[in-house]
Amino acid sequence: MAMTIHVDIVSAEGELHSGSAEMVYAPAVMGEVGIAPRHTPLVTRLKPGEVRVDTGGGEMQHFFVSGGILEVQPHVITILADTAARAADLDEVAAQAAKRRAEEAMVDKSAEFEYAKAQSELAEAVAQLRTIEGLRKRGRG
Repeated sequence: MAMTIHVDIVSAEGELHSGSAEMVYAPAVMGEVGIAPRHTPLVTRLKPGEVRVDTGGGEMQHFFVSGGILEVQPHVITILADTAARAADLDEVAAQAAKRRAEEAMVDKSAEFEYAKAQSELAEAVAQLRTIEGLRKRGRG
């Protein structure tokens, strides 16, 4: 029996996932991190992207987070996401529309704040589309 670590993925809407995993992969700001049971304690910011939870037996669960915080303790991983969804529940048409709107807003910038907001929205939309594409490549979407 492989060692496991407890994983909680929570957003403002509520708890999205709670269970054991053999490995977790998350999009940290400085690059993707992989966390195994008994990992050194860590707190880092997350950027928009896919969180993969390897529950063992060849089963991988996929989630999208728009950003947030990852906290690692030796026996518990907590992801506090700004927003989160199961990757299979993402709406590709809505993500493409959001990407298009953000790109247009960046071209028509009228203030520095609006440009920064558009950049953030663009990064989130692109991350959603990458997550959807990844699921499709793995045959789950």
